[in-house]
Amino acid sequence: MDDMVIFTRAYDLLNWLIPHCDRFPKSQRFAVTQRLQGAALDLSEALYEANARKGPVRLTHLQAADAHLNKLRLYLRLARQWDWLNTGQYAHVSAMVAEIGRLLGGWLKHTQGRA
Repeated sequence: MDDMVIFTRAYDLLNWLIPHCDRFPKSQRFAVTQRLQGAALDLSEALYEANARKGPVRLTHLQAADAHLNKLRLYLRLARQWDWLNTGQYAHVSAMVAEIGRLLGGWLKHTQGRA
């Protein structure tokens, strides 16, 4: 049941993030912004792929999701540093990412214990 929460949280993250990216500078929309959105979308896709698999293949997709989550953290830090996100927005999205990270970590640990 807990692993299903992660899909809702990933959806909520996408639903919040993508409209906010439209407010980023146009000069960066095809560089950093595209990578930021791509990392968030790739994270969500990797979670769905992991859910559809079992055993070592599931673990591979969960590890890929973890890598996408780390990229997302990097791009969000840059967006905050460059003032594309204000302090409140960054705090909000960071909390969302942290929760997804905890859920993903639990799912990874559970899957590694079975492999």
